[in-house]
Formats: sequence, structure tokens, C-alpha cells
Amino acid sequence: MREASLIEQGRAARRHGSQPDPAFTNLSPRPWLASYPPGVPAEIDVEALGTLVDLFETSVTAFADRPAILCFGSTLTYASLGKQARALAAWLRAQGLAKGDRVAIMLPNVPAYAVALFGVLSAGGTVVNVNPLYTPREFAQQINDSGARFLIVLENFGPTVAGALADVALERVLLVGPGDGLGLKGHVINLASRHVRKAVPPFRLPEGLALPFTTALRRGSGMPHAAVPVDPEDLAFLQYTGGTTGVAKAAMLTHRNVMANVEQSQLFFNSKDPSILRCAVTALPLYHIFALTACFFQFMRNGGSCLLIPNPRDCDGMVKTLSRHRFTHLMGVNTLFNVLINHPKIHTVDFSHLDFVVGGGTAVQRPVAERWKALTGNTILEGYGLSETSPVVSANPPGIREFSGTIGYPFPSTEVSIRDAAGKPVPAGQPGEICVRGPQVMRGYWNKPEETARAMTPDGFFRTGDVAVMEPDGQIKIVDRMKDMILVSGFNVYPNEVEEVLAAHPGVLECAVVGAPSEETGEMVVAHVVMKDPDVSTDALRAHARTQLTGYKVPRRVVLHDALPKTNVGKVLRRVLRDETPPG
Repeated sequence: MREASLIEQGRAARRHGSQPDPAFTNLSPRPWLASYPPGVPAEIDVEALGTLVDLFETSVTAFADRPAILCFGSTLTYASLGKQARALAAWLRAQGLAKGDRVAIMLPNVPAYAVALFGVLSAGGTVVNVNPLYTPREFAQQINDSGARFLIVLENFGPTVAGALADVALERVLLVGPGDGLGLKGHVINLASRHVRKAVPPFRLPEGLALPFTTALRRGSGMPHAAVPVDPEDLAFLQYTGGTTGVAKAAMLTHRNVMANVEQSQLFFNSKDPSILRCAVTALPLYHIFALTACFFQFMRNGGSCLLIPNPRDCDGMVKTLSRHRFTHLMGVNTLFNVLINHPKIHTVDFSHLDFVVGGGTAVQRPVAERWKALTGNTILEGYGLSETSPVVSANPPGIREFSGTIGYPFPSTEVSIRDAAGKPVPAGQPGEICVRGPQVMRGYWNKPEETARAMTPDGFFRTGDVAVMEPDGQIKIVDRMKDMILVSGFNVYPNEVEEVLAAHPGVLECAVVGAPSEETGEMVVAHVVMKDPDVSTDALRAHARTQLTGYKVPRRVVLHDALPKTNVGKVLRRVLRDETPPG
């Protein structure tokens, strides 16, 4: 197929050192190499990379007694993680899971996520990460598109699954308690959680469909665990993203894609002696590609630990947790940094052990970065990536003294070309679309060959849809986004989806959705609406949206109009509305 040939062309160029068509190269190929920190190579050995299963098996053996996961005041060791993940893999295989079958994981940052993730991968499956806050409609869309046969879900979100059962064809559902994976202490946590948490609406799943996660582990522990041969080119994840078009689709990430990004990060950040115990604050959700690679896999590789924050919206609880731990790394988005520096008890947290802090997902605002530096003495290293690139493309190197305001330099074995609308490279300092080629770039979009072809250049570069300028030394600075995507706390919101939900309300005549700057979340969703029924309130519209959309997609503000601005052919001018929308 055409899209496969484009990606293979790019992959071959990166592996074997072939030169791309000179017409498509940057005016100064890879100028960033001269700015690399000492010891950082220009290339990684892609062919030497193993799989994520290799990473798992090596780590659980080499670091058996070390803490892998810290959560709820308890510890999950590497040895325990290995034992439970292998038990889950055995159970899944006994249920008929075949190599390449998709398993959906719908979990927040709880210990069972690590068990579920490595269990699925060890069984030869492909992980489909699902946002636990999805509505039944959103959940059903992702399950059906991915063809997931099994689901592992926190019991709190059982009502979502029950509400979508008529529209999906799941074979088995494993219900997870928040403390699962932590043994007897986890059982106590589960009992306490069910007692104090907000009431979960009653739900019922068909008999024979659902099973407690711990029961599956217990049964699997008595089954033989036969290793499933996994190849670096096998699919590890279907990572859902709207990409640059707003159409929900899954980036196909292979074991090699993700392992390449782990290796690139390891070398670029020139990690210290891996024998040193290291701890990463993992407040960003692991179902998001940033935390998954930068926190989870990176630290699993080095025998470090992930300090899980199950609910980062509980700011008091998060600060209390941080005050009780010595952590060496923190990965976050602008919103997280802003929340922490403004918390009244942030001075109870000891930041003296921090090695470095990485910001991504959305642009880090300079005032936030400066206040963070004043508070912690640490400069935020801003980076850039996408689900399609596993995710990191570029980052600021450790050791910089001041916040740069750029997304740094491309990683080893990564080519970044800034191109104009015709696909030709632009000179340094001129804006253009960021195009990326490297071993971390996805195989393509799941079951969407046309989307894949549109996302690739003739010489195998991935078109990100983001506009940037490249400085003469290779630093990259984001200018704008090509599409109308709204970025709320690092999560993509696509106007078409929100508009479709609002337009379904009987009181709405027409609507358009745009983004507006927000100090709290980077951007916020604003709906411009022409009402058919003037008696319908803006609060009612937002309540309607809340029944169909995840919270961050719900319009923060609804602006009423007599008419919306349109082109001569009747297309709503979102640009005009965006210019007229004041910041939040």
C-alpha cells in the first residue's frame, strides 16, 4: 500500500543511512548536532533494540527487590510486578488471546496499570489505552474501532462500560480495585476506597463477562507461562489521537518505535549511573503517551520507581504525597506546574533531590517556568512530541540554566525539517510545518490508509500539523498550529466533535467551537451558539455537553449570537470568532 511504502522508505533511510532526495533536505542538515551535550551520539543503534517485553523481563530480574511502583503509601517491587504480569499473561492466553489481539486498558494511575500493561504485552497482545473519563459514546467508538476483545477497567468506571455494552462486542472484562497489585495492603485500600469514595451508580454486567482482576491473577498464577515470541516490529500500542485532522484514529506504535524513544531519551539526557535509585513523580496519566514513555518505560528500564498520583485533581492530596517522598524527576504540563507553585502548602515539599524536570504536552508559559525556578531552583526542560512519534521529537538538554522558550533540539536519529505549504524546506528563522523522520515515528494509522498517506511526505517524513521556526543552531520554537485543534492541559479537543454534540440539542440552531487562552489550562473550549429556543440557558447547554463529552471537552464558556460569521459558501469563520473571544 502507498502509505506503507512511504513509511518504509523513511524507516529504511534511518536504519541504513541512505540519503533522502536533496530537494527535500533542510538547507543545513542537522545543525543541532553541534549543540548536543558531550557524549550524546548523533545516532542510536536501531537494529540492536529489543522489545518492551525484553525490557520487562530484564528489569524484573535485575532489579527484583527494588520498588517499581509507589502508590497509596505502599510499594510494588519489580519481583512482584513480574510475578503478577506473568500470571495475567497466562490467564489471557488461556482465554484465547492470540498474538496481536487488542486489549483495552481503562485505568488511571493505579498499581494495576503496570501489571496490566506488561501482562498484555507479555502475552503478545496490543494495548489500547482508553481514557477512564470517557462517556459511553466515546468509549464505544474506541472499542469498536480498535476491535479490542478484552477490557481491563477500574471498577469505578463500570457504569461507563455498562452504558456501552449494547454497542460493543467485548468478550471479557476484568474489574480492578484501586489497591489491586499491592497484596493484603491493597485489599485494605480497596475496602477503604469503597467506603469513602463518592457513590458509583449501580451497574450490572452480564454473567460470565466480568471477573475481578485479582481472580484472573490468582487463576493465572497456577497456569504455565509460555513466552510468546514478540518481534520489534510487532504492534505494542494503538494510541488514540486526533492527529492533525480531528478524526479519531489510532497511531500504530511498534515495540521498536517505543524502545527507540526510550533509548533516545536515555542518551540525550545522559542519564546518571542507572544503579542509583531514582524516582519519577507520575502525575500525568499513564494512558497518555508522554507519561507512558517518559515516566514509566524510561524508569522501568533503569530500575527506578514511579510515584503514582492517581488523582492529580486532588491538589491537596498530591502535595501531601510529594511531601512524603524524595523524588528525583518530575514530568508535567504547564497546568501541573502552575497548580503546584500556587498551592499554599507547596513549601512542605522537598525539591532538593530533583535531577531534572521536563515539561511537555502543551506549551509551558514563561511566567510559570520562572516561578517554578524561583520555588525549586530547577529549570523546566521543555520538549515536544506527539502520539505518532512515541512521543518525543525534541527537548532541551539538561544543564541549561534558564528556561529557553523553545522545544529544544531533535533527538538522536531524528530528522526535523521545517517545510512550506509546497513541502519544501524553509530557511532558518522562517515559519513552516514541523516534519519528522526517525525510528520513533509510527507505522501508520490503524485501518486508515488515506489518513496515513495524508500525514506523510513523499520522502517519508511525518507531517505534524504544527508550525515552528528553526534557529540556525537547530533549536525549534513553536509558532502556531495549522488546524483548529484546542489543547486543554495537554489533551486534544477537536471542535467538530464538540459542535456535533451541541448541535444535537433541540434548542440550538447553529454553533461553532474555538479555543481561547486560559491561565489555568493553557487553552479552554468556547462555544459560540445561535439559539433556536431562547428559553434554553447556557448552563443547560453545558450540562447537555457533559452527558456526551469528557470533562475537558465541555465548553468552559458559551457565547450567544444572533448569527455566526460565514464565508460566501456558508462555512463558519472560526478565525473571526477566535479573534473576538477574550481570554479566560
